[in-house]
Amino acid sequence: MASRKLVVFDCDGTLVDSQHMIVAAVRHAFQEHSLPDLPRNAILSIVGLSLEEAISKLLPKEDASTRTLVKESYRQAFFHLRQEPDLHEPLFPGTLEVLSALAARDDVLLGVATGKSQRGLTSILELHGLKDMFVTLQTADGHPSKPHPSMLLKAMEETGIAPQDTAIIGDTSYDMVMGVGAGALPIGVSWGYHEVEELMQHGAVSVLDTFDELIPFLENGWKQTDGSSGSD
Repeated sequence: MASRKLVVFDCDGTLVDSQHMIVAAVRHAFQEHSLPDLPRNAILSIVGLSLEEAISKLLPKEDASTRTLVKESYRQAFFHLRQEPDLHEPLFPGTLEVLSALAARDDVLLGVATGKSQRGLTSILELHGLKDMFVTLQTADGHPSKPHPSMLLKAMEETGIAPQDTAIIGDTSYDMVMGVGAGALPIGVSWGYHEVEELMQHGAVSVLDTFDELIPFLENGWKQTDGSSGSD
C-alpha cells in the first residue's frame, strides 16, 4: 500500500496574493514613525518571515524599541486595511481547484506553514472557505521564523508523516531552505515574491509556473518513491 502524503503550503505569495496589503501596511507603519520609504521589491523580499524577523531585516540599524513600535503599527495598519474595499487578498489562479482535488484524496493530508500569526492565517482561510481543508496549521506564533525547519517538523509530527512523504510548496527561498532542513521535498512557485533562480539556488527541486502543474508533478514523484521498494 502506498504511504500517506503530506503537502504543506506557504500562504502569502503561494496561496494568496497579499502583496498590496503587505506593502501598504509596511509603508503606513514607516510613515507613522517618520522612517524613509522602501522600494516595493525590498518590502516583498521579507514576505514569509515572521513579523519580528521581517521588521528587523527592514530596519537593521534601528534600535529594538523602534522596531517594536513599527511592528505594532504594522499589525494595526494591516487590520484596518483589511476593511478597505480596494485592498483584498485574492487567491492565486487555480488555488481552490488544486486544494479541493488534493483534500478529496484519502492518501493526502494538507497543511499550512506561514509567517503569519494564527489570527491572520485563520482570518484569510475563513475568508476564502479553506480552513476545513487543512489538518495542520503552523504559524509564527509557535515557531522560530522561516527558514528554521520547526514548522515543517511540527506538521510532520502532528500528522505522523515521514519527511520523504512530505512536500512544501512555497514562493520564497525561506520555504525552500525550510524544506531542505526538514528533509521534505521543496517545490517552488514562480508567481510569488522571490525570483525563480533564487528558489532553485536554495534547494527547490522544481519551480511551477501554474498551480495545475502541481498534482501531476507530485503524482510522478510519489509513484517513483512508492515503487522504490520493488514489487512481489
